Amino acid sequence: MTDSLPRVAQKGPYEVAVKAGEKYFWCVCGLSATQPFCDGSHKGTGLKSLIFKAEKDETVWLCGCKATKGQPFCDGSHNAL
Repeated sequence: MTDSLPRVAQKGPYEVAVKAGEKYFWCVCGLSATQPFCDGSHKGTGLKSLIFKAEKDETVWLCGCKATKGQPFCDGSHNAL
């Protein structure tokens, strides 16, 4: 791929309700059509999805700009884009 990755999927976080004990696959590359989750679009880019397991039932804010330092959670990095 010649494009610069990761791509900004959305200039702000995604609000997501997660369930305790469930695994989630967060899109790292920004190419997935099922944001903020991985659909395999990263294949061939050298990037991989980030797997995380929810500790409890809660609402979380997952990064949409892909610039967060606290992957997969939003840390406000989108404000500097």
